[in-house]
Amino acid sequence: MSSSILFIAADPRECAGMISHWEQVRPLELPVHWACAGRWKGRDVTAIANGAGADRAFAAVLIAPRSSAVCNIGFCGALDETLRIGDIVVATEVRNGTHSWPALPPDGPPAATGDGSAQPATRAGVVRGSHIGIVASIDHIAQTAAEKRNLRASGASIVEMEAAGAARASEDLGLPFYCIRAVSDLAHEDLINDFNAALRPDGRFSVIRLVKQLKWGELVRLQKRTALASKKLGDFIEATSF
Repeated sequence: MSSSILFIAADPRECAGMISHWEQVRPLELPVHWACAGRWKGRDVTAIANGAGADRAFAAVLIAPRSSAVCNIGFCGALDETLRIGDIVVATEVRNGTHSWPALPPDGPPAATGDGSAQPATRAGVVRGSHIGIVASIDHIAQTAAEKRNLRASGASIVEMEAAGAARASEDLGLPFYCIRAVSDLAHEDLINDFNAALRPDGRFSVIRLVKQLKWGELVRLQKRTALASKKLGDFIEATSF
């Protein structure tokens, strides 16, 4: 098996910061929404964005060229109130409510726990704003602070939609699994736009449905936040190895 890494996301914007550090980047023809390949630190790397949801992430791992490791990346909602926009969370475990999967830490900057203390989850110097935690992987977008509080009570630090699918596929293939996420909305915040209503069956958001809601302030704010989160995610991954 080749020594290559497969990165799985929902949207290409989640990969942009990471790919800025790659060499020989080229499009990859696969039956997914978006894929590219390149070289990173002397290794072959592939990135796939196949829309929101565990099933789409699961399918993306199985469709991709065989790799030596799988890493789920992307944006996430904070459940831990100490997390801030752009903070990086390195998963220790992914839970979907019925099953859990362990996640490995990459070699690199150690992460911190939710109380801010450094933990030797990784092996080099501390990077400010990085944390370790459990991921709640659910089948919809957590829209309200109340739902986030309920998920936090389960012990999870962040919430997202794809990690469980990527973890399940990695388990089926016998591959090491990693999950690294960047915070794009905070624990105490309600989302004003109904993003679940705008999510299409193909795992992508309908711009028309979002525009019809006429809540532009939040969309502009999220665009700025996700741009920051993508850059911080890419810079963090650049400081690691798998």
